[in-house]
Parts: sequence; C-alpha cells; structure tokens
Amino acid sequence: FRHAAMRLNKYLSEAGYCSRREADRLIGEGRVTVNGIRARVGAELGEGDKVAVDGQNVAQRAAGAPNKRRHVYIAYHKPVGVTCTTEADVAGNIVEAIGHEQRIFPIGRLDKDSEGLILLTSNGDIVNEILRAENSKEKEYLVGVNKDVTMDFLRGMARGGIAMHGQTTLPCKVSKIGPVGFRIVLTQGLNRQIRLMCTHFGYRVKRLFRSRIVNIQIGHLKPGQWRNLTDAELRGLLPNRTEW
Repeated sequence: FRHAAMRLNKYLSEAGYCSRREADRLIGEGRVTVNGIRARVGAELGEGDKVAVDGQNVAQRAAGAPNKRRHVYIAYHKPVGVTCTTEADVAGNIVEAIGHEQRIFPIGRLDKDSEGLILLTSNGDIVNEILRAENSKEKEYLVGVNKDVTMDFLRGMARGGIAMHGQTTLPCKVSKIGPVGFRIVLTQGLNRQIRLMCTHFGYRVKRLFRSRIVNIQIGHLKPGQWRNLTDAELRGLLPNRTEW
C-alpha cells in the first residue's frame, strides 16, 4: 500500500473487483473477509492484510498499474432487470447499476430480461469499431425454454435462414445442455435474435444468459459484479490496436 491504511471498499474497487457501492453491499452481506475474519462496512486495511470475497483471494494491483491504459474496459455480469442504456432518467440503467467513477458506455446490449456478460468502456470512439466487427465475433449463450428441446428444433436453429428485421439468420452452432436447455454460439447480433428464433419454432425463452464474448468468459463474476479486462482479453477483442 502507498498509505498506512486503505478503506476496504476502495481496495476492492482499485483491484477491479467491483464498484465501491457494490463492495459495501458484499461486506454488509458478510461475504468479505480480511485475514480470514468477516469484515465490517467501513473497515480499513493495513500493510499485508489478505482480502477474500466468497473465499477467493482478491489481489491488489501493482502500484501504477491502473494508469497504463488511457481508457477503462470492463466485463460486467448484468443481472435481469438492468437496462443497457446510458440515459440517467431510465430506472435501473446499466451505468447507475455499476456506479463506476468514470463515464462508461456499454458495448452492444443485452435485453432487460436477459443476463450475463456485457462489456463497457470509457472509450466512446471504440464502441462502434467493436460493434462493426461483431458480425465475425462469437458470442455464446445458455438458454432455457418452456418445453423439451428436440433434435429438430436444434437443427432448425443451427441451419439459419430465419427472417427478422429485414435480414435472415446465419448458420450457427447449437447443442443441447439439458431437457429444456441449449447452448448457442452466434456471430450475428440482431435485436432479440435468440428469442425471435425460438418463437419461430414455437418455443418461449424463459432464461437467456450470455457466457462469452470472443475470448472473454464471464468466469466467476456474480450478478452485479464487474472486473477490468486483462491485456490478453483486449488483444483478442481489438487485435489491430496497439494502445488502449
């Protein structure tokens, strides 16, 4: 530490684990420990203290590490009910939900009723660049529907050619993961695409969860948590850029 003591919520924020507000919630729920002892809201840390959330250690960044990048790039586990808009007057908007100290923008969107991985950045110039390239980038979803997943349904979803928004769906990878669940990997990003594809075959989506964007996995992020992207993740997302 650069100082003798640091607030626990600031430590979690600077480590890229979550916002300070989210940290206070986790601490209040008894999910954060310092040196193996449950922490209290407002706790301060001393040199060498070990912080863990849900039993997983949270390491401090090296001094100066956050400043190597000009912009913020984060992965967020969007819960159901959060709306992917920067408009402050919309209740439950994604910017307010995250509470980041910098002004950030979502890259693409997830429906209010959907959950899982979404990326955000303070670099507004790059949002459209990533979205334009999105049609060649894989996005993986886990989907729960209202009735048994059949082989005919899986083949139909994978085949493509379903009309929506004046376009047709491209072939995609689909596999069964349970009686009423399937995994789907898209390279398109049409509005409400998976829901409309399912409707086409007489199915209704009950749960839609995005687990991966290109090389970025949601991993252990719990709903409402976010983390900074690693250099390797940024290189996979933006292979033609040399600075971020």
